[in-house]
Amino acid sequence: MIMELNNDRFLRALARQPVDRTPVWMMRQAGRYLPEYRQLRGQAGSFMDLCRNTELACEVTLQPLERYPLDAAILFSDILTIPDAMGLGLYFETGEGPKFRKPVRTTEAVAALKVPDTERDLDYVMNAVRTIRSELNGRVPLIGFSGSPWTLATYMVEGASSKDFRHVKTMLYDTPDAMHHLLDLLAQAVTDYLNAQIRAGAQAVQIFDTWGGTLSTPAYLEFSLRYMEQIVAGLIREHDGRRVPVILFTKNGGQWVEHIASAGPDAVGLDWTTELSQARALVGHRVALQGNLDPNVLFAKPSAIRAEVARILDSYGEGPGHIFNLGHGISQFTDPERVTAFMEALHELSPAYHRRIHNA
Repeated sequence: MIMELNNDRFLRALARQPVDRTPVWMMRQAGRYLPEYRQLRGQAGSFMDLCRNTELACEVTLQPLERYPLDAAILFSDILTIPDAMGLGLYFETGEGPKFRKPVRTTEAVAALKVPDTERDLDYVMNAVRTIRSELNGRVPLIGFSGSPWTLATYMVEGASSKDFRHVKTMLYDTPDAMHHLLDLLAQAVTDYLNAQIRAGAQAVQIFDTWGGTLSTPAYLEFSLRYMEQIVAGLIREHDGRRVPVILFTKNGGQWVEHIASAGPDAVGLDWTTELSQARALVGHRVALQGNLDPNVLFAKPSAIRAEVARILDSYGEGPGHIFNLGHGISQFTDPERVTAFMEALHELSPAYHRRIHNA
């Protein structure tokens, strides 16, 4: 599927190559804050029906690109597709988030799990990737993604979202061998899943470690980062004549930025609790950095949004290797016009941080 990219700014920044301005995309950029998404969501029936409908998943993926000058599209899907394919009975309740009918809480339940057949059990995801790539027609790159093994395990063991993670952490400390077995299975599944996305047309991939930041440092290194490093080592890193970059994002993981950078990614995603200047000083030229506007800034007035965009650009400083993003997913309550103010500020202010190097 070799196709020239009209805009490769995002991929160039991931490779720490000069760009004319800081590229931008937003986590959850296709989602509930957009009225056009809510209309399609109602038409689809359920959230998973929307994910499984190739044409609608494609349309949702492209919706934010019609509104905003984004430098990448991200596949519309969900991080829980893998445990769903393992037969755990994923369902969604309005206002309560995802739930599983069959939580995995014993050594026997872990032993009964199998790595899903990606091409068979998750073919609807690959169909969406192929269709989106075709519809993009080289407009911007397409990002594929997965949840991290630890983050997937939290939902599988807890059976739903959690505030204290008591079931999964009990398994981690009481039966670490069972937890390692579960995480190894998930690492194999994620590797297969992301490679299938890459073969189908994803031009970069991100691993979302949403709940890695709930762990102690020793537990994070042993039970989260270790398995993301295993995945990165097993990924296809070149496809269609281009490098396929990998972004690792651990929410609340800024204290481990050096460890994450050493795990083999092309970029480290940061939330708003980590200062970009400090992270850049720690990682040097090893990786690009992605982030890290607090999503709640987008509830503020345009002048405040502009000031925060300017502050973040100044924190990173001059030169390549910065992908602007939110520090986590955009809130469903965000006014789309505030995103417009964010994009306008970034487009106006960021070229000054690249002019000298880009024109050299």
